[in-house]
Amino acid sequence: MRNFSVYNPTRLHFGRGQIARLAEEIPPGSRVLALHAGADILRNGVWAEVERSLHGRPLSRFAGIEPNPQYDTLLRAVAQARHDACDFVLAIGGDAPIDAGKFLTAALCHPGDPLQLLCGAPIRAALPLGCLLTLPIGSALSHAEGLVSHAERQQKLPFASPLLHPRFAIVDPGLHLDAPRQQLAHAVIEAFARTCEHYLGVAADAPLQARYAEALLLTLIEEGRKLITDPEDQAVRANLLWCALQALDGPAGCGVVPAGGARRIARELSALYHLAPAQSLAVVLPALLAECREAHGARLQQYAERVWQLPAGNAEQRIDAAIAATAAFFRDLGLATRLSEHGLDAEAVPEVLAQLQRRAPGALGEGDELDPTVCERILLRAL
Repeated sequence: MRNFSVYNPTRLHFGRGQIARLAEEIPPGSRVLALHAGADILRNGVWAEVERSLHGRPLSRFAGIEPNPQYDTLLRAVAQARHDACDFVLAIGGDAPIDAGKFLTAALCHPGDPLQLLCGAPIRAALPLGCLLTLPIGSALSHAEGLVSHAERQQKLPFASPLLHPRFAIVDPGLHLDAPRQQLAHAVIEAFARTCEHYLGVAADAPLQARYAEALLLTLIEEGRKLITDPEDQAVRANLLWCALQALDGPAGCGVVPAGGARRIARELSALYHLAPAQSLAVVLPALLAECREAHGARLQQYAERVWQLPAGNAEQRIDAAIAATAAFFRDLGLATRLSEHGLDAEAVPEVLAQLQRRAPGALGEGDELDPTVCERILLRAL
């Protein structure tokens, strides 16, 4: 097991009715800018609950945050926040508004061009940020990193600072009752892929982390199948929500060097072709498992036996069956597992490879064997 340190200053409130905690988490007198995506929070009563909880505080709202937050959109949000003299940012939704909120809190305190923050400039100050998770996808609420898409550069640009940790996060399953089944399916796949990243990662003698990852994968499969048959089951939704939060930022990754190749390739697919993260991951992960089976052979055998309960056949047959079961599970959740199903062909491969090399020349990880040639084979396998 590698050395590790754990620190998370974000206070998490989980459970029905926890939206009322907004009043105690956001100080009286704060001037709040709320960021969100579309009109859903107006229709489903979430915005009315926010207004009720924050009664008496100046409250403005910025809508239109994209699934991959766009830099130009965030500049408009910065302008509105400055016009309204906001001093507290509340992100409502999933990862996209949370990433947008992190960028805003830093940009509003930055004396120069906000683009500098996406090009390596240090973040020296940030406004406080709170998160209200209304979508079942939310790894961003418990860490201090973010991604912003820049259309002109055709890139998703990362930024990070300890100052960007949200002060609090509210995860109220009662706010997710009208979340479309497909949003929940995306949450399952993102959580599944992140858990595989830890499970297949480089670790010396970390059996507890491996078992924890297996528990997460088994729960995602079991509850995900229940979601397919009964998408309105409130207990299933709450279980998936908590499992996804644990998968995206839980102890399965402690002391483990993650195998992050699938997420990095998927990130470029999303940036270039406007796919949701889960759509890209559903395509890339099965192809990567098949292409990198030698590097992960022992762990993939364990994956087949412990997660998919596939003891029959020789080792190669079990691995084949486990990869096929993974892709079938993604398809059962309603996501495509081939690039061609998204209208992409072999012409997309060199574009993705070029983006990968611009961002991170050399190998991507997975035991350092994910060089451009292997990435190309993964993408061709995914067609």
